[in-house]
Amino acid sequence: MMKVTTVVDTSGMACPMPIVQAKKALEALESGQVMAVISTDKGSLNDFQAWVKKTNHEMVGQEEEQGVYKFYVRKK
Repeated sequence: MMKVTTVVDTSGMACPMPIVQAKKALEALESGQVMAVISTDKGSLNDFQAWVKKTNHEMVGQEEEQGVYKFYVRKK
């Protein structure tokens, strides 16, 4: 089981706000810590994959249940 340091709930927010909120939260974390992001924006599937790749962080998990997406990102 991975230890999540912080949870960012962006439910109801449209692009680009889930990424903006995630970026702010990730800045407060230390290297190796994991952030969970909750989103209802279907576009966040592609957005988070691209953002993590661009920023060199690590996507350590992804879930989808009834239109709610959860992304687990480890800070590098």
